[in-house]
Amino acid sequence: MILGIHDGHDAGAVLIDNKRIFAVNEERLNRIKKYRGFPGLSVRKVLEMAKAKPEDVEVIAVAGIFRKLSRLKELEVNLKAIFGSEFKRKVLFVEHHLAHSASAYYTSGWRDALAVSIDAAGDGLSSSIYVARNGEMIRIAQSTYVDSLGDFYASVTELLGFRPMRHEGKVMSLAAYGKPAYDLSSIIELNGLSFENHLGVIGVEATKKLAEFFRFPLRHAKEIALRLKKGELEGKLQRKAMEIASSAQAHLEKLVEELGLKLKERGLRLAYAGGVAQNVKANAILRHVFGDDNLWVFPAMDDGGLAFGAAVFVKATFERLDDRWRPFKLENVYLGPEYGQGYVEDFLRSEGLEYEEVDVPSFVADALVEGKLAGLFQGRMEFGPRALGNRSILADPRDESVKEKLNIALKRDVFQPFAPSLLWEKAGEYLEDLKGEPNEFMTMAYTASGEFRELAPAVVHVDGTTRPQAVRREINPRYYSIIAEFHKKTGLGAVLNTSFNMHGEPIVCSPEDALRTFRKAGLDVVVIENLALRA
Repeated sequence: MILGIHDGHDAGAVLIDNKRIFAVNEERLNRIKKYRGFPGLSVRKVLEMAKAKPEDVEVIAVAGIFRKLSRLKELEVNLKAIFGSEFKRKVLFVEHHLAHSASAYYTSGWRDALAVSIDAAGDGLSSSIYVARNGEMIRIAQSTYVDSLGDFYASVTELLGFRPMRHEGKVMSLAAYGKPAYDLSSIIELNGLSFENHLGVIGVEATKKLAEFFRFPLRHAKEIALRLKKGELEGKLQRKAMEIASSAQAHLEKLVEELGLKLKERGLRLAYAGGVAQNVKANAILRHVFGDDNLWVFPAMDDGGLAFGAAVFVKATFERLDDRWRPFKLENVYLGPEYGQGYVEDFLRSEGLEYEEVDVPSFVADALVEGKLAGLFQGRMEFGPRALGNRSILADPRDESVKEKLNIALKRDVFQPFAPSLLWEKAGEYLEDLKGEPNEFMTMAYTASGEFRELAPAVVHVDGTTRPQAVRREINPRYYSIIAEFHKKTGLGAVLNTSFNMHGEPIVCSPEDALRTFRKAGLDVVVIENLALRA
């Protein structure tokens, strides 16, 4: 039994017991978004889910190398409190980028691949490239934390008044509203298989230099971001912000494409993780380079997936020692806590609430057709940043006005797009540039077909792209049945799916979280397991 831990930004824990996997991030349990620190609640929760005791854990795989004495001592105090005084015998540290790259390679199902991680920084590096063969990973290239593509994009995020290391997705979304107006090759370029930062600084110092480069008033950035959030897109500075976002996104895509073309020459598939792998538009560029079936993006690609990467790396290493390693394909990310029907009934009764037992697919599909916003809570929570039908808010994607309703309810930025969950067999009709199997984890952007743009305008971005989850019946039967019922009633085999949370809050984990968010957002209905509540 191997326990993976990430004690840091977006902390979490993963427990691997042979073929059983249990995973959760601390933010879902303590309700602090992107929580930084020791994942004590997560460790206890994965042990509880596995019905295991601390002494059952054979190895504690810690993601990241601890250099500060105070942080290392704090980690040791926390581990000792759970595992006892002999905990050091079990601990193995796994370097940050090795954990990222391992999370992608060891879940890809491939024997041979390139494993790549790109992010802002971790353990002194910002990117790593490995050749992975027969379970062994050999690093062939890297970029230091100074030459960071992720930090470049984070600095643009800060420049535009958003929160760096959290709101990069807003820059990607905003980019679609503008046109690239700046050549950024003097800022950062690709040098061989590594990036090279010509600014020579990172963080807030890079943000200041970019403000000078773009002649953008940094002191007014938050005010401009607030106008954009409200949908005020026509002002001079707002238009300039959109040009900057578009230029940064175009440059990111250019560099990722250049790297992809160089890597493709090695004749291997690509397994990809790290914070920059959250950029679904850049991922689409890599997909065009490698082909749909030759690119795997680990679903928990950001630092929230580091505990997973550390655990699978240690597991694979031990299996190689005994010549037992075999490729493993991660089929789903429903790896988190679950709450049974009995628990839900007891909770709702204790709250004195009226509820009804329903046929979930029919009930939810009817609610969507009636224009209602529906919360859906079922089974094991998803691991990673995307809600994939078990902790989701659903709506009718045929009605473009539903975007405004959801933005108001969830306090989202107006310019951010919504995504669809669609029937697996409909992907070829709805995604114009699909050339293989569709994506199941919302890690990839596609060009929407003309038919899909017309049928589902609420889940197609202004640039004609969409970020779908293709749902297979065998992976999530109830969620598939909801979409199938909606298809029967409307002729559209897709629903709008956004994460079950208020903007700025973690995705709901428990029925208590779901009820609180249902009320706060003013949703019309919520279904928790088989029980429905109406507003």
